[in-house]
Amino acid sequence: MSGASGAVVVPLTAEHAEQVLAIYRAGIDEGDATFETGPPTWEEFDAAKLPGHRFAALDEAGAVLGWVAASRVSDRCAYAGVVEHSVYVHPAARGRGVASALLGALVDSTERAGIWTVQSGIFPENTASLAVHRRAGFRVIGTRERIGRHRDVWRDVVLVERRSPAVT
Repeated sequence: MSGASGAVVVPLTAEHAEQVLAIYRAGIDEGDATFETGPPTWEEFDAAKLPGHRFAALDEAGAVLGWVAASRVSDRCAYAGVVEHSVYVHPAARGRGVASALLGALVDSTERAGIWTVQSGIFPENTASLAVHRRAGFRVIGTRERIGRHRDVWRDVVLVERRSPAVT
C-alpha cells in the first residue's frame, strides 16, 4: 500500500532488521522516544512484536523510512483486544507523512483482527509524535507523572489510545 508520503508500506520482516534497528537506535539517541537505552537484537524484537501488526515504510529504492509494530499488553484474556505500539521514522524522512502512513496500516490491521484498543506512551516533549497520533484518531487519556527515570531525570509519559469504532 502506498501513502501520501510516497512511501510503500509493507509487512516488516527480517529483511528489514538492520535498518529497523538503526532507526530505533536513532530514536533512542535523540532522547525523547523511549526509556530504552539500546535497541534489542532482531531476535528479541521479532519475539516481542505481533507478526500481523508490524510494518515498514520503504522508499522507491527499498530503504526503510520508518516502522510501526505492536505488542500485546497482557496475556489475560480480558485484554486480548488491546495492544501497545511504537512508531519510529528515520530522522531524514520526518515531516513527509511516513508516520501517518504507518499508523494507518496499523489501524487497518488491528481492526481486521478485532483489536479494539491501540495505545502508546509518549514523552510530552515529543510533540511531533503527539500531533501525528492525534491526526490518526488517538486521544490523550492522561499523563503518568514521574513514571520512570531516563538519563537521571524523572520523565512523564502521555498515554494515548485509539478505540476502534469498527470493533464492538
